Amino acid sequence: MSEETVHELILRRHEKLKELDDRGMDPYGEKYLVTHQAQEILEGFEELEGKEVSLCGRIMTTRGHGKAAFANLQDESGQIQIYARLDDLGEDNYECYGLLDIGDIIGVKGKVFKTRRGEVTVSILEFRLLAKSLRPLPEKWHGLKDVELRYRQRYLDLIVNPQVKKVFIQRSKIIQFIRDFLNREGFLEVETPTMHSITGGASARPFITHHNTLNMNLYLRIATELHLKRLLVGGFDRVYELGRIFRNEGISTKHNPEFTSIEIYQSNADYFDMMKLTESLIAHVAEKIFGTLKITYQGNEMDLTPPWPRMTMLDSIKKYAGFDFDEIKTDEEALKLARQHKMEVFNDTVRGEVINMFFENYVEKHLVQPTFIMDYPLEVSPLAKRKKDEPGFTYRFEAFMAGSEIANAFTELNDPIDQRERFKKQVEKRAAGDEEAHMMDEDFITALEYGMPPAGGLGIGIDRLVMLLTDSPSIRDVLLFPTLRPREDISSP
Repeated sequence: MSEETVHELILRRHEKLKELDDRGMDPYGEKYLVTHQAQEILEGFEELEGKEVSLCGRIMTTRGHGKAAFANLQDESGQIQIYARLDDLGEDNYECYGLLDIGDIIGVKGKVFKTRRGEVTVSILEFRLLAKSLRPLPEKWHGLKDVELRYRQRYLDLIVNPQVKKVFIQRSKIIQFIRDFLNREGFLEVETPTMHSITGGASARPFITHHNTLNMNLYLRIATELHLKRLLVGGFDRVYELGRIFRNEGISTKHNPEFTSIEIYQSNADYFDMMKLTESLIAHVAEKIFGTLKITYQGNEMDLTPPWPRMTMLDSIKKYAGFDFDEIKTDEEALKLARQHKMEVFNDTVRGEVINMFFENYVEKHLVQPTFIMDYPLEVSPLAKRKKDEPGFTYRFEAFMAGSEIANAFTELNDPIDQRERFKKQVEKRAAGDEEAHMMDEDFITALEYGMPPAGGLGIGIDRLVMLLTDSPSIRDVLLFPTLRPREDISSP
């Protein structure tokens, strides 16, 4: 639809708006009493045939002329056909009905019947205009195909693409089932600050804001971890928080600067307990949504049945990339290998960081079936407990599905002396220019000095989980309003 055509249609709709107003019909009416939704009428036809119903929705199609006309009315539940006749509405009202356009929101009262073609229909006895649409919807046959426009004008996307609405209904249910599961397991949902005076809990670049009264910079949280661990110190045994996280990072099919995660902490637990919790929780949600633990994502069938396979990071690199880091024992050897494979490293890059690079570059894409990758290097796990038998590695795992990380968990570090030393190394990296390195959090160290019980912690990316469970290829498909570069010309579809 050309811009000129759209402009002409808008002008015509404004003319109709004035004509309706002149006829005494409020084009933006009051609330309308609704007795039924479209799907209820379709499913309950046998009981409702011949009875009066009232519903409201948006006109999606119109057809017919003269003394009778049909239209499709769409509400939240779906679409139903409506039928307007001059004899039923009277001349004045029928002429007003003729001024309606596709996209208008109306309320109707009428009798339920079935046409000769067998289509359940509501024969209108009266109608009321609730909101006049001054812009045309995208053309029926071309639809809203511009992907970026779909994200920018999500309201249009929801109107014309019913499957999109289904994704967000499923997202809401997924979050509900997660909460139900955790509440049943005795976890307490809590809320912690969104603005932090010290950024921490993850390796990420924060967004910075400023508090005028206190004249201090604050950071939008990049994780909820450190506050939730303080609650374990305070005596809570099982806590979780589901909420927004903000990271000043790039945008991709898997990343959005603002996203939703859930972090879960349990006293007297370790990363094996967190593995069991992860697979049980996700299997529970899939069973509630689909009634099965076998799902398909982008053509790949995945079986979510616990227990999921487990593999150490070193073993996974050996299996999928053919590099044996048990034989590469020094930082110098690791750096040489990384440079040979064109990886971005620096003179102070150490073996543990190189191991993680090889995993990310060579292994992740192969992890299609649900898999736990265990025992991450110490250098990339500043908040996880060190392994007793392998001090260069930690009790940490990440869960992968369809080549994407969906969960991260530790046996939590509760030694304040070790934690301080790890923070110091992070501060050194930050001073050297790493904006994603941790800051020194003295209050968190103080909390650990009072004693935090042995604990397991788990973080799950809600958006990525929803992507997998709704077969959505991009994170933008599961965020109602994803972050986008500003664009001026978005006024017309």
